[in-house]
Parts: sequence; C-alpha cells; structure tokens
Amino acid sequence: MQAPTGSKLRSASRILGGAIRGMCTFGDTSRAVLPRRMAPPMNIGVVIVPQQTVYVVEVFGKFSHTLNPGLQFLIPIVSRIAYAHSLKEEAISIPNQQAITRDNVTITIDGVLYVKVVDPVAASYGVAHPYRALTLLAQTTMRSELGKYTLDDTFQEREALNKKIVKSLNEATTPWGLKCLRYEIRDILPPASVRQAMELQAEAERRKRAQILDSEAEQRSEVNVSEGQKSSKMLVSEGNMIERTNHAEGEAEAILARARATAEGLAMLANSMTKKNGNEAVLMRLAEQYINAVSGLADKRNTVVLPMNPSDPEAMLNTTLDRFRDMLGTSSDTTSGTGTGTTGSGKKTNSPAKEKRGKK
Repeated sequence: MQAPTGSKLRSASRILGGAIRGMCTFGDTSRAVLPRRMAPPMNIGVVIVPQQTVYVVEVFGKFSHTLNPGLQFLIPIVSRIAYAHSLKEEAISIPNQQAITRDNVTITIDGVLYVKVVDPVAASYGVAHPYRALTLLAQTTMRSELGKYTLDDTFQEREALNKKIVKSLNEATTPWGLKCLRYEIRDILPPASVRQAMELQAEAERRKRAQILDSEAEQRSEVNVSEGQKSSKMLVSEGNMIERTNHAEGEAEAILARARATAEGLAMLANSMTKKNGNEAVLMRLAEQYINAVSGLADKRNTVVLPMNPSDPEAMLNTTLDRFRDMLGTSSDTTSGTGTGTTGSGKKTNSPAKEKRGKK
C-alpha cells in the first residue's frame, strides 16, 4: 500500500480543520454579520482611489496623510497604504440576545444598526476592530436600555428606545471615527407563557371593545327611536291643534254667517211689514208654518202637550192669528195711538174666535 504524500496530508488537514471549525461555530447566534473590511492596495507609485473611499498612508510606519478619491501618486517603498475605509453607510445585523425588562421578564431581542465612517484616521488607530467593537457595544447598550422599560413599554416605546440606543452609541463611538445613524429593533420575543397571556389579554380587550361598540350602537338606536317617537307625537299634536283651530274658525265663520243671514232676514221682514198688506203676508206665512208644524206632530214618536184642542184646528189657527194681531195692534198703539183691531169709537172689536170662545 502506497503511503500518502505530503501534499495529500496537508489537504486532508485543511479539510478536517474546516469541518471542526464549522462544527464549533454551528448554531452560534452571538456572532454578528459584520461588513467586510477593505484590503489596502499595494503602492506601485500610481494609486486610483474609488469614489466614497479613503486610503490612510503611512511613511516609514508613521501616519502621513489620507488619499481622497481620484488619481494619486506615492513613492514606492517609502509610503505604504495601511488602511482603506469605505465612507458608505453600512448595516450591521445585531444577533439575538436575551435581556431582562424592569418587570423581570426575560425577552429575546435583535436589531439592525446603520453606521458609517466619518473619521478614517480615528477608525484606523482608535480601535482594532471597529465594527466588532461597535456590535458588542450595541448589545450591551440595548440590554441596559431595556432594563429601564417594562414589557408593555418595550412594545409601545420602541421608537424612543431606538433613539436612546443611538444616542448612547454615538457618545461612545466618537473616538473611534464612527457615527451611528439609526438603530431599528426587529423582533421582540417574550417567553411562551407571556405570549399566551398577552394573547388572552388582547382577546379580552377585543371582546371588551366589541361589547362597548354594541352597547353604544344599542344606545344610539334607542335614542333614535325615542327621538322619532317624540317627533311623531309632536307632529300629531300640531296636526290636531291645527285641525281644531281650523274647525273652530270654521264654526265661528258659520255662526257669523248664520247671524248675518238671520239679521238680514229680520231686516227684510221688518221692511216688508212696513209696506202695504205686509201684515197680511206675515199672517199668511205664519199660518202656513203653523199648519206644517201641526201636521208633523203625528210623525214624531214622543208625547206633546198642547194648550188647545187639537180636534179644532180652525180655532187653534184663529187663536194664533188673533194673538199676532194683538201684538201688532199693541205696537201700533204705542207708535201712532191707533192701530188695527179697534173701531172708530176706540172700542176694541173681538175676533170671531174670541166670540166663539165666549159663547162656549
């Protein structure tokens, strides 16, 4: 059997070492995704610096100056490009970590940090690994800030918490030449028991709001119904009032019309009585009405008491006419001193009806 050569042994050791490192780092959630640091180029005398990039130059191992974007010239061997920094904004993923809130609830939280290099010299000589140092500082700052809030405040005051973390990081990273632009909390994961309690609380709150909305809707419905009934009763009462008013006005107009008609009829009657043969016409009309009234007594089913003999209608009619003539004679005697029903010598003559009653 042929023994393995040296090259085969070196390749096998590299494969085994990579597998062992992968097994050791698998599942390590504390390792953040850091931006790759730019490798400085070699100095060949002519250097082209890309846009948004700064090169830090050392002369004999000592800081000399920085190279801005564009075409630059350096002395080989004497000058060396020690560091290269990108001035673009970088996003650093902060891994999951556990923190304890003010009400002693352990939560798992992660976030994203946005940072950029503002001082290339300080970023080169102020800290060995600026992005890793910034990630560790962000984790500790996030844990310390979360300890000042309760669990409910952590969900409600997320924006204020982000601003406080950025302020604390900027105060610490100024000597490092870095500036934190913003920090965003991605996920806040409380324990399973707390999540279940939060779900029950949210469901109870939703039921409460639903009941409140139902009660308010029912209240509004009852108010609308009562207002409708009130408006309906008011309209009905106003209609009845208007109807009674119109009816009363109509009755008043009718009474006035009847009164005017009666007054006009009496005036016409008085005028006709003053004319020639007016009294005879009135007597004739009274006789007709009397006969009609007496003839209608038999049609009514009631008891009528007459102060005369109904079997002698002629006597009854003569008596009525005599009384009317006496009334006319009394009125004429008052006005002119003489009237109908008296003789030339001043003696009053008796009517045939009176003579007949006297004989009886």
